[in-house]
Amino acid sequence: MIGSKFIFFGLVVLFWTGLVLGQEAKTSSYSPVIQSDEFSIRMSRMIAEKSSVMKRQQDLLLERYDLRNDPALNATMARGKPIQQGIRVKLTPGTSWEKLADLSPEEIREADLFPQGFLPLPHPNQPEGGMVFPHFEIDEIKKQEGRDLTRFDLDFDLPDQFLPEFPPAIFLTTRPDLGDVSQGKLVTSDNFFEMFNGILNPKQIEGLRLLVTPFPQQQFNDTTDRRSERPSRGVSCFDCHANGHTNGATHLSGDTRPQAYRHRIDTPSMRGLYVQRLFGSQRALKSVEDFTEFEQRGAYFDGDPVLATQKGVNILEHGSQVQFMAEFEEILDFPPAPKLDIFGKLNSAKATAAELRGQNIFFGKGQCFVCHEPPYYTDNSTHNLQAERFYKAKTVNGLIEGADGPIKTFPLRGIKDSPPYLHDGRLLTLEDTVEYFNLVLGTKLSAEEKSELVAFLKVL
Repeated sequence: MIGSKFIFFGLVVLFWTGLVLGQEAKTSSYSPVIQSDEFSIRMSRMIAEKSSVMKRQQDLLLERYDLRNDPALNATMARGKPIQQGIRVKLTPGTSWEKLADLSPEEIREADLFPQGFLPLPHPNQPEGGMVFPHFEIDEIKKQEGRDLTRFDLDFDLPDQFLPEFPPAIFLTTRPDLGDVSQGKLVTSDNFFEMFNGILNPKQIEGLRLLVTPFPQQQFNDTTDRRSERPSRGVSCFDCHANGHTNGATHLSGDTRPQAYRHRIDTPSMRGLYVQRLFGSQRALKSVEDFTEFEQRGAYFDGDPVLATQKGVNILEHGSQVQFMAEFEEILDFPPAPKLDIFGKLNSAKATAAELRGQNIFFGKGQCFVCHEPPYYTDNSTHNLQAERFYKAKTVNGLIEGADGPIKTFPLRGIKDSPPYLHDGRLLTLEDTVEYFNLVLGTKLSAEEKSELVAFLKVL
């Protein structure tokens, strides 16, 4: 009798073990909380794999883009970094932009002629994901704070010339008389007080302190489930949004599963946040205060609150901390645009003929104004471009390149300061961006009209 009970109990254990193992074999929305291997073993394996991972991504970039350093003449960002010029997306041999524009989406799709650089861009290591920082951000944070944002498993992928200038300028709505208040420095916990005491009010200074304070994050934390060699204090908001702008750091959206469908994120600028009303990669958050809380509680941990609890979630107090952070974020201004009037359009006495023609195209044949309304050139909405009309979904470097879905209308004010473009950074230059929308919207702009449209975008 006792033996039969043991046999029955053993069968129950085997049943549940098989059920659990079967569940583990399926795709889950949740990441494992308990790691199945030792940290040192996992780190050694990932370090050994790093060169092949990065080569795979660099090969893809070289296949899709012309990555040469070719700065534009007389066109710079706010602090003087030249912007890159020219179309960098490579075409399929035997075709041209003019030929593509004459084809229907169905014809382009069936002939597989949609430029590869117009397809969704994978994360540097899509199956792994997580925050990845450009080397100049890593170097400066290490220099100022002794904090290391280096990942042992991968590096950032896009060349420096296609990223925003570093450190970026800072313009404040409350003190336009001061111009750029960055002093040419990256604002960190090491220097924020001495830089802004006397310029900001006490609440704004406290908000800025929290924005430069590192907190635990999925890849940078104290647990053994991290991607830094040593335990880490974490990352700060301004590690990605450098000086309240952007440094081009990348991540994966936290709101999509499975991993192969998660979209790459190009860090958006915080400049002009006071005119924006939609936040989060799916635009489900309606205020920057909501977004701040969401970031700390979930997005920092790939949208997984279970992992957040394990690694040290930072619960902010809404009535003070969240509000103070928002109060600083909401005074970050766009860079000056001396050729624009108070309505956000060109002052004809200051603009060139090409810029004025570009403005006419923007508000006419190019159809840009439908989404990008002056004076800040956003409609605070989302639009589905349905670019998947032009290509068949396929898996590239671990990413299923399917539909993008609705995309937020980002402000175009100061757009030349914020390369690369589109939500995942797949478009390296303004010329690439104009070509993309010309094809997707079917506006059939001439080469001259495209050039004039770019000239207009540069002065916004």
